Amino acid sequence: MTIGARVIKTGLAVALAVYISTLCGFPSPIIAAVASIFTIQPSISRSWQQVVDQVQTNVLGAVVALIAVRLFGQTPISLGMVCIIVILVCIRLRMESTIGLTLVTVVAVMEANQQGWMFALDRLLMVLTGMAAAFAVNILIIPPRPRKLFMTQVHDAHAKLSLLLRMAISNEMKEGVHREEKEKLQGTLRKLDEAHRLFEEERPFLRRRNQAGARQLILSRHLIKALHKGVDLLEAVEEHYFAVSGAEAWARRFDQQIEELAKYHEQILLKLEGKMKANAAIEPEEEREGRLIKQLSDYLHQNPDEYKRLVFVASTMLEYAYHLRRLDRVSDQVQQRQETEAAFIG
Repeated sequence: MTIGARVIKTGLAVALAVYISTLCGFPSPIIAAVASIFTIQPSISRSWQQVVDQVQTNVLGAVVALIAVRLFGQTPISLGMVCIIVILVCIRLRMESTIGLTLVTVVAVMEANQQGWMFALDRLLMVLTGMAAAFAVNILIIPPRPRKLFMTQVHDAHAKLSLLLRMAISNEMKEGVHREEKEKLQGTLRKLDEAHRLFEEERPFLRRRNQAGARQLILSRHLIKALHKGVDLLEAVEEHYFAVSGAEAWARRFDQQIEELAKYHEQILLKLEGKMKANAAIEPEEEREGRLIKQLSDYLHQNPDEYKRLVFVASTMLEYAYHLRRLDRVSDQVQQRQETEAAFIG
């Protein structure tokens, strides 16, 4: 089990929130600690947005709580009604992520209001202190570096995809192992989709790196797309290839083509890391793909009903190849722009 940066930063944020609360003389540091836990986010932009949203909804929740106590008193029914109102307001403002901490603020303010307005205000300040502590920790200590993690996950996803594709036609992998590896691959792809959303959120936040960020955003989109198309090919093989009675006659040709595409995908990733020679020819021959389609077309004339499902596999294979070539071109363009900018700055 590994301890990630977010885990460490959550502990540090709680410690800092408690320490500041003690310095400020707050009656209890618990609320500040809870607020710091809610504010830690996987990116700086998302953490800042969380702070902005939390401040708005928590101040609003505190005001509603104070008004409710004045009008209806501190009763279980009034507390429940205020919580309902606050939840509806947060949903209306599309700030659902702030509901948890806002309800903590509401309960704390209503409970403290019996001891006076200043005591209730202290409870709100505790919440704001916890949010400020978490935001400071998120920026200053191990700042989020989603792009480095993203490329690590891309390589991890490709390694799993390559293994599954290379074993797909031969069908030599145990079913339990195949299912486990495929589930891990799907989980990694979900993480990559989430990382891409983080990139989109970061782009307007880091305006100085807007152009470079836009290019990286495009590249990351193509990296994810190629992986998804590889998974589509894997699923097409599983669903259609083995349902054809004469599929054994095509095993070597399909297996060879998939092997080339998996190798091509791997070489593109190596080129992005600068591990390939500058003039290395890595793109597979399109003529071989054309020959495969022609052979398959001729074969279909013999028995179209029996062999047409092989077309589904072949078309998915061609689409995977198409997106790999697009990824290759985009990666070349991004690297060329980076080299040009580096030479200009140098």
